[in-house]
Amino acid sequence: MHLNRLSLTNFRAFSRLEMDITGRILVLVGDNAQGKTSLLEAVYYLATFASFQAGADRQMINFEALNEPLAVARIVAEYDRGGHPHRMEVRIIQEPVMPAGTRTRKEILLDGVKKSAAETVGQFSAVIFLPQMTRIIEGSPDDRRKFLNMALCQAVPGYARNLSDYSRVITRRNALLKMLAEGHGSPDQLIYWNNQLVSIGSEMVLARALAVKQLEAHASRLHLRLTGSMERLSIRYQPAIDLDLAVSEELTEDVVKTAFVNSLKRVQGEEIARGVTVCGPHRDDLHFLCNDLDLGDFGSRGQVRTAMLSLKLAEVNWMKAQTGEWPVLLLDETLAELDLHRRADLQETLQECDQGLLTTTDLHQFSDEFMAASTIWRVSAGCVNVERQTTMDA
Repeated sequence: MHLNRLSLTNFRAFSRLEMDITGRILVLVGDNAQGKTSLLEAVYYLATFASFQAGADRQMINFEALNEPLAVARIVAEYDRGGHPHRMEVRIIQEPVMPAGTRTRKEILLDGVKKSAAETVGQFSAVIFLPQMTRIIEGSPDDRRKFLNMALCQAVPGYARNLSDYSRVITRRNALLKMLAEGHGSPDQLIYWNNQLVSIGSEMVLARALAVKQLEAHASRLHLRLTGSMERLSIRYQPAIDLDLAVSEELTEDVVKTAFVNSLKRVQGEEIARGVTVCGPHRDDLHFLCNDLDLGDFGSRGQVRTAMLSLKLAEVNWMKAQTGEWPVLLLDETLAELDLHRRADLQETLQECDQGLLTTTDLHQFSDEFMAASTIWRVSAGCVNVERQTTMDA
């Protein structure tokens, strides 16, 4: 996977930007709050159609453009995948609706053909590493589910569609549960939505269980190397249904569906009383253990950072194994958080990938050899200028 050209219009601080991206490694240097992270956000949005910073799409539209009756932010990318050129355009549109409101929607065009997000996700793939991503380990279950969903949507065909359909089923089933809680309707009305929930949700559980097992194999190997074989990293997937993966000899669709059906029967009274679906993939969780101690509860800052580096490098390798393509690796001020040994490991992975984009405020964090093979771009107040081309491109 190689990004060749990026064009932004009214995206964050960039009213207009055109970038021809040459070389394998691009280093974006500049002071804080100049737009470096927004460039990475734009690239990652092409892979997931979701922001790692904004709570809503409208927040990515340039604030001056928001004053216009019709506000549009555009991300256009030209990239190579599997030796073939592609063009993707994403438009984030805020438009007026009667009587006096607005709505935000997005349009996606892949090679000139309009597509849905579920159809397009995975056509361009990227892995991003941010210092604040330690919340995947230390934060809420929602943070961990978001990480898992974004990786699976890019690498597993059909997962994005299942995720979208599952969300729709949960919304409608919760509406029915609220109605039942108010004394309207019959519990028999749940049968249809239960069948939908079990059918779609079971596929998601199987996909997640397999992905976590594969990610753990990569992460455990990398973590042993990073810690000099002193610490063993484990990842435990905890489905929110009555399914104990530790004792399940063979995880099949029938096994998962049976567990899901039994769970729904057990909690039906609670769900009707609360008016909400209480079991299913929307309540799954992950646990990260170092030498069998849960890092979310007992991990030191250094242990958590090292585990996150192992996890992100594992994600890169897993995605390559799943798709046959190296994802574009996006690193935001990551080296500043790492010691010299871990910086070297990260730079080694960058040398393996097809392409990496990094941000920094200090070029001295990189080795001379690494800098010689990198293109340097300076970012200031929403403007980007080439400071130095890599010697192999000059």
